[in-house]
Amino acid sequence: MWFQVISRNAYSTQRVRDIGQPTPASHPHLMAEGEVTPGIRIEEYIGRRKKLLELLPENSLAIISSAPVKKMTDIVPYTFRQEADYLYLTGCQQPGGVAVLSDERGLCMFMPEQTPNDIAWEGEVAGVDAASEVFKAEQVYPISRLPEILSDMIRNSSKVFHNVHTASQRYTNLVEFQKSVSLDKVKTLSSLTHELRLIKSPAELKLMRESASIACQSLLKTMLHSKGFPDEGILSAQVEYECRVRGAQRMAFNPVVGGGPNGSVIHYSRNDQRIKDGDLVLMDMGCELHGYVSDLTRTWPPCGKFSSPQEELYDLILQTNKECIERCKPGTTIRQLHLYSADLLCEGLMKMGILKSRRVYQQLNPTSIGHYLGMDVHDSSAVGYDRPLQPGFVITIEPGVYIPSSYNCPERFQGIGIRIEDDVLITETGYEVLTGSMPKEVKHIETLLNNHCHGNSAQSFASFSL
Repeated sequence: MWFQVISRNAYSTQRVRDIGQPTPASHPHLMAEGEVTPGIRIEEYIGRRKKLLELLPENSLAIISSAPVKKMTDIVPYTFRQEADYLYLTGCQQPGGVAVLSDERGLCMFMPEQTPNDIAWEGEVAGVDAASEVFKAEQVYPISRLPEILSDMIRNSSKVFHNVHTASQRYTNLVEFQKSVSLDKVKTLSSLTHELRLIKSPAELKLMRESASIACQSLLKTMLHSKGFPDEGILSAQVEYECRVRGAQRMAFNPVVGGGPNGSVIHYSRNDQRIKDGDLVLMDMGCELHGYVSDLTRTWPPCGKFSSPQEELYDLILQTNKECIERCKPGTTIRQLHLYSADLLCEGLMKMGILKSRRVYQQLNPTSIGHYLGMDVHDSSAVGYDRPLQPGFVITIEPGVYIPSSYNCPERFQGIGIRIEDDVLITETGYEVLTGSMPKEVKHIETLLNNHCHGNSAQSFASFSL
């Protein structure tokens, strides 16, 4: 056994080929033989392409472009994130390519061409060899051949599918593509790919469970950190650090860390205020692990004790969260869950004297109870919320209330924002809460903050400030 461990991780002087992304040879600690991306084997990628071809009308083709490199300044790029459909179908995590899928040619990939200068500045990237050998494309060409070859493919197709929001001028400027647009031959691909991405495979669910586990561990560590460091910016940095050291490649989105009245701003992103003693902090965060994301929200008092009005509101949101999760099962829709949650919240808010009429409920919660989750935070966005849930769907359940400081209600409730969000897998018999390990009961949160937090609040924060 000891010899096997050493042999798997031992270094060799033999050069491992670099294709610009992890492979089993370059990253044996991340990937097993046969995997194209960590956790996903080549057979699964081929199966996805086959399913998409079955959805395409006869004599059609699908064009999928990689994500563009976005620049912070003229020479400084933002961190690259691959377009989800391109990654889902090819496994390629890099920019510069265009994939075309058709019955006649199978997967055809047009790949970037590098100069020695490109390699010196940016390193190796996947080219035509990797497209053939690693991604298993049936046909591969350098990107310079795209105008000639793709024009011919478009000319001979009855319909052309592509993603409008991620389209590349490499092909949209082609005369044949523009001709197809004028003839109404061009259709939206996301209506098909988002259907495929709704039901997660066992390999995808393993990654989503791991992503959710990292998010839970990281948010718990950050919650414990908050008593000593009640500051939005510090907590935002802490949760990102905790995610990254546990293996996440990036955050799923910029964390929302809203202290006090900032918690009533649904997508608050400044994260630049200190949190006053006695105020709640709402943290909405998630991380991305090998292409799959989590999305988790908890609200708590860094001081260690909910006030009476805070607890009263929190209990309403918690009960709504629990009851909606209990209703998650095959056949239910997100729309039905949303209407049920709105009934519970309206009734509760009216009893507290916060809501005068159901007609103004949306002023305090204009959001849906949840959304689909997967490779993107709002995954499969082309699919509506009236779709009956099926085993393999992953959704969020995230009731909340967001009361501005100026809202006309009892003063004790003004400026309070609370959301409790979990990631829920629909199973054959009901549901599995992927984020179930993250505490959300008042007594559990208060016990953790008062018995397991990292140091005394005033002393820790004062010493940090010095």
